Amino acid sequence: MATRVGVLSKKSYGLKDEAISHSHDSMNSVDLVSATDHHDEIPTVDYSLLFSDDHVERANALEHLGKACQEFGFFYLVNGVAEGVVEGALKGISDFFDLTKQEERSEYLKKSSKDRIRWGLRSHSGENREFLKVVAHPQYHCPSKPANFRDAIGEYYKRFHEVELGLAKAISKILGYEEPYIEKEFELEAGFDVSAMNLYPPSFHSKGSIGVPDHTDPGLFVSLIQDVNGGLQVLSHNGKWISVNIPRNAIFINLGDHLEILTNGKYKSHIHRVILDNNEVKRISMATLHGPSLDAFVAPAPGFVDESHPPAYRGVTYKESLEFNGYDEIDVQSSIGQLRISI
Repeated sequence: MATRVGVLSKKSYGLKDEAISHSHDSMNSVDLVSATDHHDEIPTVDYSLLFSDDHVERANALEHLGKACQEFGFFYLVNGVAEGVVEGALKGISDFFDLTKQEERSEYLKKSSKDRIRWGLRSHSGENREFLKVVAHPQYHCPSKPANFRDAIGEYYKRFHEVELGLAKAISKILGYEEPYIEKEFELEAGFDVSAMNLYPPSFHSKGSIGVPDHTDPGLFVSLIQDVNGGLQVLSHNGKWISVNIPRNAIFINLGDHLEILTNGKYKSHIHRVILDNNEVKRISMATLHGPSLDAFVAPAPGFVDESHPPAYRGVTYKESLEFNGYDEIDVQSSIGQLRISI
């Protein structure tokens, strides 16, 4: 079972920067079979307690969220979005892949750098998945087929956007700022959110062990829902791969590159990957990258910079960071390695 926040694993997870490198080259030496099964070490945050009318309960919940963010960088979130809404979204994604023909889906192959819907199929040793990417916010884009797909996904986005803003308020508070701080800094009213809906094949149909290779994600944080556990692994502060087995009714949250930049490294964006070795059946997931406005300029905040902690990242707009390596906005690819300042 997942550990409830406040009952964090006794095992120490200090902020050991040397244990984590965002260079993919450093991960090539990590054998896939070295992944641990320490999913019970991932804390669980109860979203409802962050806004409890009981001041003591709320203070404790915020403290636990702070520990989850700083000592882990990822956590399970419960009581954020109703179970029926999550299940409706997952059914909609499954219907999209099952009830439409591949030639229909290929209508959304890359057309331009400004695509707001994009479909792709990857099947090689380095990546195995079919995916549909859509821009969810500030304007919602989604295929109209099959029936009810657009509405089901749209309802999930609507509900989770409220949670996103709530988490931004809570994280602002635990960082010592007023609740609207991150929302204003990241201009979340116009935040650029992109979802990747993924269909992973069973291992016996894949061309290799990798579903998605090692990477971090830009933005404030990533939220993930899935229909079947197995495959997702995240690299902990102490350099161990942790298997992510999301409890029922929970959403997995992984902090993003731009929260790491804003906090000048106080909070970390963690490398993660998807492997297919143990996939006995196909697996559906939806990862949503919740980002700042494309025009928001993100740099280390003054409150996290001093003589002992000089700026560790250079500031750029979110749009510039997404296009840094020649990618398109909808690709939402990380550029944090290029934004780090050598000290």
